[in-house]
Amino acid sequence: MYAMQPETSLPNRPKVVHVVVAGEIGGAERFLVNLASRPELSGADHCVALMTPNPKLRAFFADAGLSVRDRGPVRENPAAYLWRSFGPADISWLGHVLLEEGADLVHAHTFGSHILAVRAALRHHLPVVRTEHGVRHYRDPSCALFRHWALRHTDRILAVSAYVARTVTAIAPHAENKTLTIPNGVDMTYFNRAPPPADGPFAFSVVSRLEPVKRVALAIEAVARTPEVLLNIAGGGSERDKLEILARKRGIEGRVRFLGHLADPRPVIAAGDAVINCTREEGLGLVVIEAAAMQRPTVAFDGGGIPEIVQNRRTGWLVSEHSVDALAAALAEASASRPRAVELGAAARNWVEARFSIGAMCKSYAAVYRELAERRGNSHRIATATMD
Repeated sequence: MYAMQPETSLPNRPKVVHVVVAGEIGGAERFLVNLASRPELSGADHCVALMTPNPKLRAFFADAGLSVRDRGPVRENPAAYLWRSFGPADISWLGHVLLEEGADLVHAHTFGSHILAVRAALRHHLPVVRTEHGVRHYRDPSCALFRHWALRHTDRILAVSAYVARTVTAIAPHAENKTLTIPNGVDMTYFNRAPPPADGPFAFSVVSRLEPVKRVALAIEAVARTPEVLLNIAGGGSERDKLEILARKRGIEGRVRFLGHLADPRPVIAAGDAVINCTREEGLGLVVIEAAAMQRPTVAFDGGGIPEIVQNRRTGWLVSEHSVDALAAALAEASASRPRAVELGAAARNWVEARFSIGAMCKSYAAVYRELAERRGNSHRIATATMD
């Protein structure tokens, strides 16, 4: 068994293979680019083992300069998930990737990768890191199959917010001693301070996948009740047509612009005075951090990990009641004074600059990678010495 193991990359940087099973480009995928494109800061060399039906996601990773091992077009449905997680074909493919890449660690990201990554890691005697980007799969009973088994065989569970960490440990108390909180970070130079619009109507921005969980319809309904403000929506997804119809029904199609998916969210953030986030249980909210870095306050519902970024009436506006009326009231308050929005935006930049830098995030991951890679190296040496 041990003769089949590749030589460990230590004392050089450990090799991390990231397992991604996903169909859309969201916060988890953008986080991975931020981490894996910085080997010096993250203390590791990276490769993405990708399973996706979406050619745009393949291109997204490749254009960022990441090394990608592509499974080829795959299906995304419950039957495909079960076959991928428990069948022989995908674990065999992933095992070959781990051997050929000389992996020291396996890093799982999306729900669809959790069981598969652990099975492959156990087969090849590799430690497993898992980043929890959100909690939706913990709320869904259909996602509970082998949940605790996968958690027990994961060496480190890295939560993107204290809220996510609390949710994981409440559902799986046995995972508490290996769960760490490492907040997502953003490049404060890339997402630099940008002057807000000097004149014209007050504009809000939404940067989001247009899927039901993001509840973008609430933003459209609230804007319909807030005279004169504009709404720019960047993102694609299954709800776009429905949302465009809603804007027409409310008679505000002239005040709402649908921009489609943007590889770079900075232009739409810079074009607005503030950002809206409507998700009920956002794990953390990468776009909220990016907007704050660009000195834009956020109007968001008070839930999930958002309060770890947005301080009510200090760096943005938190809406405690999950209703259109409450959101519309917050939009009216935010848009009533552009100088006030500028003031909160400047405070938001200071807040995230001190807590959500990409350097701090990468260094925290580097420490976890180093610990597990060294442990694996020690175990490998002990096993080899015993066999000799």
